[in-house]
Amino acid sequence: MNVETMITLALSKGRIFEETLPLLKAAGIEVLDDPEKSRKLILDTNLPGVRVLVVRATDVPTYVQYGGADLGITGKDTLLEHGSQGLYQPLDLQIAKCRISVAARADFDYASAVKQGSRLKVATKYVAIARDFFASKGVHVDLIKLYGSMELAPLVGMADAIVDLVSTGNTLKANNLIEVEQIMEISSRLVVNQAALKLKREPLRRIIDAFAQATAAQT
Repeated sequence: MNVETMITLALSKGRIFEETLPLLKAAGIEVLDDPEKSRKLILDTNLPGVRVLVVRATDVPTYVQYGGADLGITGKDTLLEHGSQGLYQPLDLQIAKCRISVAARADFDYASAVKQGSRLKVATKYVAIARDFFASKGVHVDLIKLYGSMELAPLVGMADAIVDLVSTGNTLKANNLIEVEQIMEISSRLVVNQAALKLKREPLRRIIDAFAQATAAQT
């Protein structure tokens, strides 16, 4: 394939990458490099016309939106937080499932604070999601943007609560935090560049259809 018909898929390292591999296999695509061991950011596959870009999870929608990739796989949380303008979202792949929740110290009476109309300090990297959630409940919050180690904020008195992704809940437990409210369930979505869908319709449609069949078979 020439550059014009090359199909480029944007993925992030970690759980989404691992859980995407069976879907790729269903589409006849095998990635030839392990992103955890290779420093390469563009990975070859067994098909000369398909390659994989390894990018930060939060950058996947941007690469797809601006044509750096034809399609990508990203969490619903990323799409809600960073916007999904100009992206076609044909499939919920039902992978990398988790939830976004509010968590607080075990000794903090969150329910009582909310009921009394207290102004809460909330640490999160999901500022847009947290703002919308608390606004819908009529709860006044001061949001503190953090990029990691969210659990520290309540422990050092910087925040009353956090809004973060929760999978097993083990990290919360280890830091004496408890889930006090669930905001939404999260899974990963397939996103496609709309211009690419017109220009490379057939090869992209084959991949989308294979992913759809593999997803249906898993559920």
